[in-house]
Amino acid sequence: MIAEERYAHILSEVERDGTVTVAQLAADLGISESTVRRDLEKLDAAHKLAKVHGGATRREDAHVMRDLTISERDGLHADDKRRLAAAAAAMVGPDDFVYIDAGSTTRELVGCLEERGATYVTDSAPHAQSLAARGLTVVLLGGELKAATGAVVGPDAIEALSRYHFTLGFWGANGIDAARGLTTPDREEAEVKRLSIEHTASGRRFVLTDPSKFGRVAPVRFAELADVTVLTTDVPVAYEGMVGIELVS
Repeated sequence: MIAEERYAHILSEVERDGTVTVAQLAADLGISESTVRRDLEKLDAAHKLAKVHGGATRREDAHVMRDLTISERDGLHADDKRRLAAAAAAMVGPDDFVYIDAGSTTRELVGCLEERGATYVTDSAPHAQSLAARGLTVVLLGGELKAATGAVVGPDAIEALSRYHFTLGFWGANGIDAARGLTTPDREEAEVKRLSIEHTASGRRFVLTDPSKFGRVAPVRFAELADVTVLTTDVPVAYEGMVGIELVS
């Protein structure tokens, strides 16, 4: 099979499934894994897909102009979110004062939390309701409620955050870029994210993300990569070895 035919097959599989593995492609095409890796490197360089450890993922639009609604996020990267949530939940201790950002990945985290000795503060009305329903101690920030994301924003939320100092925190991001940092589409949500990170203990600020967010940029920056630790299930080639990015098995 000539290279162009291999490329067409690989791109078709990525478009259909969203992700492929080197082993799967080698078996499908009857070629060596080293040849598959070279093909993926060429397609990544041509911006046709995003090469990651052990395979490749669909390359999303690099610019994120709006937040997906809660219903639009349901089911996206579900396995990645479950793995990240389990790893994050294991970090919470009985005396922690924990900040939890709004979002679908942190929503998965909320479902895994069991530590009853901790206090949880969130800007997400759905998160707060879920935590309270299970008997956990939760504080919901006051302010304007955004229907699309369930997040609370505005001056009341900012004023409340200014009084708190968290021992541990978890956030989501719409985009993670080496040069432009961590970004989100909404200015008000960005300010809540920024201040909550600032008021969380250094070294215990974790952004939970699936690999699709790397290389993407939304309109508003809320943190630099150096400000946080990024937890992910896979790392695109361009971000391999970068300080502050940790893999979750």
